Formats: sequence, structure tokens, C-alpha cells
Amino acid sequence: MFRDRDFDPGSLPWNAEALERDLALAPLLEAMARGDELVHEVARTALLDGCANDRETVLHRQAIARDALASPELVRGLYALTAEALESKREHSFGVFGNFPASVLYGAGGLMRAFVGFLRRLRDATRGPEAAGVASPGLRTLFAMLQRELDDAYLEEIEARLASLRFPDGTLLSAVPGPGNLVRGHVLHDRPRDERGWLARLLSRTPPGLSFRLADRDEAGARALGEIRDRGIHVAADTLARSADHVEGFFRALRTELAFYVGCLNLHEALSGLGLPTAFPDPSPAGERRLRFRVLFDPCLALQKGERIVANSVDADGRSLVVVTGANQGGKSVFLRSVGVAQLMMQAGTFVVAESYEGELAPALATHYRREEDAGLRSGKLDEELARMSEVADHLAPDALVLFSESFAATNEREGSEIARQVVAALLARRVKVFFVTHLHDFARGLHSRGSADALFLRAEREGDGTRTFRLAEGAPLATSHGRDLFERIFGATA
Repeated sequence: MFRDRDFDPGSLPWNAEALERDLALAPLLEAMARGDELVHEVARTALLDGCANDRETVLHRQAIARDALASPELVRGLYALTAEALESKREHSFGVFGNFPASVLYGAGGLMRAFVGFLRRLRDATRGPEAAGVASPGLRTLFAMLQRELDDAYLEEIEARLASLRFPDGTLLSAVPGPGNLVRGHVLHDRPRDERGWLARLLSRTPPGLSFRLADRDEAGARALGEIRDRGIHVAADTLARSADHVEGFFRALRTELAFYVGCLNLHEALSGLGLPTAFPDPSPAGERRLRFRVLFDPCLALQKGERIVANSVDADGRSLVVVTGANQGGKSVFLRSVGVAQLMMQAGTFVVAESYEGELAPALATHYRREEDAGLRSGKLDEELARMSEVADHLAPDALVLFSESFAATNEREGSEIARQVVAALLARRVKVFFVTHLHDFARGLHSRGSADALFLRAEREGDGTRTFRLAEGAPLATSHGRDLFERIFGATA
């Protein structure tokens, strides 16, 4: 997922919970995970922490995601293989019996033998016709590394070394006497290979040497020899255990990174089943003020409802402020969520749910949505909004993106409009990009009356009979909140 480092599934921004709640990401993450906890964790981190990615990282992931969509069985097969390799550790637990080198050596040796088999299968899986067709630098680099470093001669050498560590002919050690006649300087040796034929070995005389044999019930002698053997093999046991940990870490890191692309495959299949389009966005560096999309959906709402919903097309190139007004239940909040989710998906390095999408990267994404009343009555609603706004401001940098939904409406129209006006003015002065959904007419009208070319005003469409199309169009803020629609919906009569 990165060109030069591993992905950390635990890295989350300060406002991760707020983003997940305000943008209603649960259906999206569930569609990506399909019940796989690792895929859910990786997808959540990749989406919520995507603002930390630069353009090169985004394009790097997009290329791999395209390969995944072109060869889904290859990616799913590699993911399943890494999971199987990690599952095999349960059959080869070492270190369970304390720090006895013999038990560590036995368990680590068994695990390494299993891992060698999985490494061979992993290498072979990257030799097929599907693997030959990958175009992304990320996968091509991985596959080339596996072919180069895991050739047959290397794997056979590892297997031979592991077989020798079973000590089928006994353990050959050397040591010297130390102070107090204690043994020290234990060294484990390879047994020299006897290249002579079996007949020559049979007829040869045994070289002279000293030997001894333990009595059958000499438990103290057996313990002493066991301690000497453990001292001789502890370095080999420790090295082999570290090697097993290293190979396990490789499989774990590979599975973690493959999990993101498996999540992309799962999501693409779910969206395709609803007839929703997907497109890889064209990302621009932060500060270029690019945002243009055609037929953009809110995938979270579509997945939740299980059907195709209304989409929007907007050209906001060159704009730092987008103000959305209009009647209730007109699609404003859905539009705002679609913009936020698309920003997260683009910066995570995957497709967005639109026919086409061009946008700039943002170093941070924050939301300021209306909240329910404080049940503990520790503060008023406006105080709570202002406190959250202060926290958001503390984490913003130039070219960040902030999404406001009905903010500062907890007080009267005049006061709320003035607060919103000052907050937006301060953010724009800091080069922060703002999307603001509001019913504060004084605030919206004041911004529109300035005629700034840096601002775009959208309005929820409404037919003459009050029917909502759930689409947005460019238009000046209206002085009505369409309260008559609400009256007729509740009381079923005209005023």
C-alpha cells in the first residue's frame, strides 16, 4: 500500500469517530469486509487516514486496485494463502514449555518447514498467466522479488538445513573446561559428511576416542547431559525462532495489505449489484482547487437502502466555498455525505462511486454536524457546537476540507448567521476549503450578495407542487424554508 514502508492498520486521525458517524460509513465498511474482521479494520484505517497520503501513494494504490479488479481470483487467492500460512502456526507452537532450547528448536523448526511450503506456493502463484498480466509497479515488484529470492535452490537449502537441525545422528558439540571445572564455550557443529560408500564405511576402523554410557537409571547424569545439549543448541534455537518470526511477519504484513484490495473487490461487487458506476478519480495536489464530478452517489445510503439512489453532478473548479440551501428532505445532507465519502475514497487510493471524478487532495478532512442535545446538561447546544468548532480549528492546515451540516442553528437566525459568517471568513482566510449546508438565510444571502467568484451556491430542487427531486442545481438562496410543505405533510391540509 506504500512504495517504501508497511501499512499500519492502527493509524487513525484525531476525528476518526466523528468522520465515521457523520459520513455514515458503516454500510460501506460492512460491504468491504463481508464479515472479515481484518478487512474491516484495514479498510477503516485506509479510509479514515487517507488524508495523510500524497498523490504518488494514491496513484500507486489505484494501479494495484485496477489490477485487482482485472484479476480478482489472483488477489483473493494470495489473501487466502497468507491466511492459511498464518493459521498453520497453531499447529507448531514453540516456547510453550518455558525457555527450554530443545522445545523452541523443535517448534520453530516445524513452523519453518510449514512456512517454506507456503513460500513455495506463494511463489508459484505469482507465475501463472493472471500474474503475468499485472501492470501495477506494486504487484510487479512483489512478484519479481518472490521469483528472485525464492528460487528452488534456495528453498531446498533451507529444507536441508532444517532437516539437519532435527539431529538424526545425534548432536555434535564442543566445549572446554572452565574455572571450577565447569564446562563453557559450547559450540554446535555440523556433522562432517562421509563421502565414502557404505561398504567402505562398514569395513573402516573406528577412529580412536573416549566415550561413556549412562546407566539406565542415572537421572542426574541424563539431566546434566540435557543441560549441556541445551547450552549447545540455544543459539541455533534462538536464531531459528527469530527466523520463524521474521517469515511470519512477512506473511502477516502481506495479508494486511492484500486485505485492502480484497475489500475493494467486495465493495465493487456490491456496488455493481446495485447498478452503481465506479471510476478511479484523477487526483490533483492540494491547493489547486479542483472538484468536478458527474453522477456522484452516496454509496453508504445506496448500500443501506439496497437500491440505486439519486446522484448529482457539480463543477466546483476554482471554488473554495460551496454553500447548499433549500427545503428540508431535499437531498442536501446526502449530497454533503457523498462529497465527504468520495474524498475519503479518493485519498485512500480506490475508486469513487461516480461516472467521473476529478478532485484535489486535502491534508485533512473534518466535519461539523449538528448533534443531539447534551443529555447530561453539562453545556448548552450552542456551547457544544462552539467547543467542537474550536477543536476542529486546532487540527486544520491550509487546503484542508471542512464539511458543515446545519451548524450554529442552535441559536436565533441573526446570532447563528453572524457566528457562521465569522467562522467561514476565518477558514477561507487560512485557505481552508468549506462545504456548508445551512438553513441560515441571513448567512447564505450575505455571502451570495458579495458575488465572490470563489464561492458556488447550490440549491435543492423542488417542483411547483412541493415534490423533491433530491438533486442540486446552482441557484441563489431563497428566503423561504418551505414551512407550508411541512404543515401539509403533517396535517394533510392546506393553510
